[in-house]
Amino acid sequence: MKWEIVIGLETHVQLSTASKIFSGSSTAVGAAPNTLTCANDLALPGTLPVMNRAAVHKAIQFGLAINAKVAEFSQFERKHYFYPDLPKNYQTSQLAHPIVSGGQISFMVGDELKTLNLTRAHLEEDAGKSLHENYHFEDGRPATGIDLNRTGTPLLEIVTEPDLRSAAEAVAYARALHSLVVWLGVCDGNLQEGNFRCDANVSVRPMGQKELGTRTEIKNVNSFRFLERAIAYEAQRQIEVLEDGGKIVQETLLYDDVNDETRSMRSKEDAQDYRYFPCPDLPPLIVSKEWIEEVRAALPELPAACRQRYESELGLSAYDAAQMTVNRETADYFEAVLAEAGQKQAKTIANWIMGDVNATLNSSGLEMAEIPVTPTALAKLVTRISDGTISHKAARDVFQALWAGEHEADVDKIIEAKGLKQISDSGAIEALVDTVLAANADIVEEYRSGKDKAFNSLVGRVMREAKGKANPAQVNEILKQKLS
Repeated sequence: MKWEIVIGLETHVQLSTASKIFSGSSTAVGAAPNTLTCANDLALPGTLPVMNRAAVHKAIQFGLAINAKVAEFSQFERKHYFYPDLPKNYQTSQLAHPIVSGGQISFMVGDELKTLNLTRAHLEEDAGKSLHENYHFEDGRPATGIDLNRTGTPLLEIVTEPDLRSAAEAVAYARALHSLVVWLGVCDGNLQEGNFRCDANVSVRPMGQKELGTRTEIKNVNSFRFLERAIAYEAQRQIEVLEDGGKIVQETLLYDDVNDETRSMRSKEDAQDYRYFPCPDLPPLIVSKEWIEEVRAALPELPAACRQRYESELGLSAYDAAQMTVNRETADYFEAVLAEAGQKQAKTIANWIMGDVNATLNSSGLEMAEIPVTPTALAKLVTRISDGTISHKAARDVFQALWAGEHEADVDKIIEAKGLKQISDSGAIEALVDTVLAANADIVEEYRSGKDKAFNSLVGRVMREAKGKANPAQVNEILKQKLS
């Protein structure tokens, strides 16, 4: 039997506010456990929550960026569950009346552009954290510590329709969402600190069946690589269970990246199990039309508009434009190089960023924001290629020297110091060609008898004679003239 995988993602995006969603406590990271809390965070008697305006502002930004409906009326509810790191025994969240409804996000899967519909995005508070490592009772038995510093940190939970059909699609969407929230400044996107983490709802069904299968939920995956592996494993596990005549149990799972498997955590709750009801301590959240329009007017150019501009104005392909807008740092770097090298160099600049820049970043373990080669230096390097000063091959040597900070990271100084300047004098190249032709009469005869590969052999010999410094285009042109 052929099976179809059905995936929906719920992504918890930590909003980059200075204080928590319902209190003035700091959202800073790295403080000693339980030092960034207040009476409100701890749910002490007599405390009342106060809404953080900045968190609402960021939710509006996101809603407008995905062309969703931003609700003028939304409401907070209490979601009841009982974990040690949840001091209230309920989470203040939104269900029936979220601040954002609908919307779409487009993303590339290989060379194909896909668009995914979102269900909603709602505001809520984060829970604390259970710490299991390095905690023991006095008699040596393992213990669990509770750190409530994270309690009350503002989250935007973004929920998709169950329209993803592969682990690769799910990861491509998650990457696009991550890029967007960082682009907007809604979230810093730090996966290691759990500021962007995904829950994956996975089910399978026979190909062609309309009814959805029983789903499981893989919780709190904060790595794109692990998200893909977790979904792929879980889908295959469900297929094997069903093909063996078993049934899928609705449950919550954890992904074990060491053993590359999902493990049962608890039975999966439905909405009614959480006993939602409107929070009596918070009035409805009212967002005026004027506020929405103020936020809309202040939005930066969004990735989709940026891609369209790169295609229409710069002539980049859809793939190249998508790669130049994969995140805000890449787009800003591309724009900065473009501003100095000129729009005619757009394709060459994009090729350098997709090629040597990204490859060297990856091998160095750096992010685009940390690149040591300045936009000015890369623009000058591209210019020296286009004006014939150096070849593409020599340019790679210059780039690596720029990366290492050699010769004050100055392009012209590096070219001079390494003797990389290209021979573009037609007289000098003609003399090299004459020398090679005179020494390789047999290859010349092969070319004239119809063996086209012989031409490439002659080009190679000229380049070797020139020690790789001759302008390849001129070598080709002069060779053709001499052989015609």
